[in-house]
Amino acid sequence: MRLFVASVLLAGTAIAGTATALSAREAPAAVPAETGSKPQLGAFGFDEKGMDKTVAPGDDFYGFANGVWAKSTPIPADKSNYGMFTALDDLSKERVKGILDAVKDDGSSMVGRAYASYLDTAAVEYRGLAPIQPWLGKVKAMSDRRDYAELVVEATKMGIAGPFGGYVGQDDKLPENYIFTMSQGGTGLPDRDMYLVDNDKMKSIRTAYVAHLAKMLELAGEDNASARAAAVMEMETEIAKVQWTREDSSDAAKTYNKFTLGQVDQFSSSTLDLTKILVALSPRIKEVLINQPTAFKGIAGILDKAPVEVLKDQMLLRSLDGLSNYLPDAISNENFAFYGTVLQGTPQREARWKRAVSFTEGALGDAVGKEYAAKYFPPEYKAEMNKLVANVLDAMGRRIDGLDWMQPQTKARAKAKLKNFTVKVGYPDKWRDYAGLEVKTDDLFGNAVRSNQFDYAYMLDKLGSPVRKWEWGMLPQTVNAYANFGMMEVVFPAAILQPPFFDPKADPAVNYGGIGAVIGHEISHHFDDQGAKYDEKGALRDWWTPADVKAFETASKALVAQYDAYEALPGEHVKGEFTLGENIGDLAGLTIAYDAYKHSLGGKKAPVVGGYTADQRFYLGWAQIWRRNYREANLRARLLTDPHSPSTQRAWVVRNLDPWYAAFQPKAGQKLYLEPAKRVRIW
Repeated sequence: MRLFVASVLLAGTAIAGTATALSAREAPAAVPAETGSKPQLGAFGFDEKGMDKTVAPGDDFYGFANGVWAKSTPIPADKSNYGMFTALDDLSKERVKGILDAVKDDGSSMVGRAYASYLDTAAVEYRGLAPIQPWLGKVKAMSDRRDYAELVVEATKMGIAGPFGGYVGQDDKLPENYIFTMSQGGTGLPDRDMYLVDNDKMKSIRTAYVAHLAKMLELAGEDNASARAAAVMEMETEIAKVQWTREDSSDAAKTYNKFTLGQVDQFSSSTLDLTKILVALSPRIKEVLINQPTAFKGIAGILDKAPVEVLKDQMLLRSLDGLSNYLPDAISNENFAFYGTVLQGTPQREARWKRAVSFTEGALGDAVGKEYAAKYFPPEYKAEMNKLVANVLDAMGRRIDGLDWMQPQTKARAKAKLKNFTVKVGYPDKWRDYAGLEVKTDDLFGNAVRSNQFDYAYMLDKLGSPVRKWEWGMLPQTVNAYANFGMMEVVFPAAILQPPFFDPKADPAVNYGGIGAVIGHEISHHFDDQGAKYDEKGALRDWWTPADVKAFETASKALVAQYDAYEALPGEHVKGEFTLGENIGDLAGLTIAYDAYKHSLGGKKAPVVGGYTADQRFYLGWAQIWRRNYREANLRARLLTDPHSPSTQRAWVVRNLDPWYAAFQPKAGQKLYLEPAKRVRIW
């Protein structure tokens, strides 16, 4: 598959955003000790204080449900955005901190040693750049471009970005097998448009990027830094020109290009010898998937023309940036000043302890997650969540049965696909073993590099072995959810199963509008513009009739156009094609969850609660989970790099749903109102 985690609710794990009603300290704890019958938020699970009832639902449903919250909730200085996800992420970090604080002085605890090494700032500052100097010296000693491949191999294993990304995942067309997959790289800015788009904002980013590269070279003791930084930027700009767009790189069919090891030479050059690199990475690599073949050819040619000194400088810079968090503050602060402040708008770094938590989770995630799950995820939550998932899966089956555009034979296979789903809730049934990883209390840099090397070896070891279906792509303490196409699974970590998403004491309508829609979102990913390309066995294969494909594409184009029209920032619009899969997930997820909620009533009419009908509470539950404020720079970067629409527009998906119109009575002429014929209906 293209990514280990095929599709997620949010891009990243700590990039969502908070609420006054759900701050880091006030966020509810899903622990067995809690008792009582009141929900954590408001009278029925929804925070009415955050509403702005002066806004008409038909003009801005996000503003109606969340307007007062949005106006009264500041973004903390260490955040690029802030909302419900981030509140729970902060809570998760606090909990993990408690777990790690209890063992940080215990020399026999591997996680304790890792955590302590990050907190020991005095040792990091005292050592300066000494830990990385042997590697930097090796890079600077390269005199022949034919030695570049060897450096790429070592850098890759150390966790340093290079001209390509490589990982082991399932073969999309043979999901019972692992294969090594390669994707385009070679640039330090997060999107090709940042190099190529000619407007003032992008020009300012490019100027700041070159200044950052120069500063990093200076901090490493290098001379002539400005000219060298400009040369690296010139090479990367050429690389950006041959890279594929995000839309093409997200296409499962376009990116499935399999080659034997012997065929890889066509993408190589004297500088970028891919065959040599792959053989050195692992003798188990016999064939590869190359996601963007033309980009690989282009990058190889560009690297061949680049002076050796520029190749070395780029690798020096990738090394300093990639490992900056384990080096003195002069380096790590400069890295943050560009990637955190310039690109994301975040004024200050997270506290050291938060970064220490993130490092420990990155190095020893399952070891930490096992403790988190045992302490903070009671069995009754897992049981209740499994019931919800079963209800939403049943609703999806009924939706498939009722489709008027899908052919009977396709419906039968779609239903078979549903039956083959694996549902993972809370935490893994099996935990990863870290035996063999060396962790020292007084060696942060060494711990980081050894952990990266250990993880890379662990990943390569999958080649030729049975697919590890027990493995998770997220930790229990991650506030997110995902769908994995090849594994035929939907996964819901423990940390997201809390208010405002899920509260057993909240009104069921709010729960279905929150976590129910999240469940539906992940289920529907297996039937979105990319997930629908995978059959009932998780294999990338055509299984829809031409008539089905045509009907689906027609509806999808309407959704693309709808989101293309949204101006998230002055002059900057949501990319409807790039965000299509997630928008389908929201539309379908909310549709399915609504059906599941209605079915759960068993034919009874739900009462009015707090002055709101059941349908109103359902849609308010949906809007509430998207409460989030952005810094402008962060939102701008997301429009380029995040396949999810901004939170406001995610809440607006309700404008396509007939029951929302009945619930809130929007009028023709209001901004969200759509004539029935223009409402997008897919599932």
